[in-house]
Amino acid sequence: MVMGTDEIYAKAAAQAGSEVGYAGTITVEEAWRLLADDPDAVLVDVRTKAEWTYVGVPDLSDLSKETVLVQWKVFPSMVDNAEFAGELSAMGVTGDKAALLMCRTQVRSAQAATALAARGYPQCYVVDGGFEGQPDEQKHRGTRDGWKAAGLPWVQG
Repeated sequence: MVMGTDEIYAKAAAQAGSEVGYAGTITVEEAWRLLADDPDAVLVDVRTKAEWTYVGVPDLSDLSKETVLVQWKVFPSMVDNAEFAGELSAMGVTGDKAALLMCRTQVRSAQAATALAARGYPQCYVVDGGFEGQPDEQKHRGTRDGWKAAGLPWVQG
């Protein structure tokens, strides 16, 4: 059974509970579906500029959308980006839109979603597995889970 947009949002909210602060966690496939079906849904990649350049970024051109790129941690110091919410707002990501947050594995995206929810962004969802996911037996990322392993579109460089 394929879930519709409302069911995906409801499932994520039911699983989240009140302890996490953000709206919930969704799979990469659910993220793609929401981005396709919800014209206001936005994918926010919170990884670093180095990761976007050398590892790649989700390609949403088939959906006539672009991935919003805003660092949660600033490379190379990896300190929190004090301008994170302001940069998102300047790019049109506001609290009335579903923001699907992605990082490498979902650690930084969960931190960013929690911070945004506290700042009045109630529709923050963390994309489970992130862009590359957990390492496999050979310690390679992008093969076990996450956006790349799911075969979703991405570009590099």
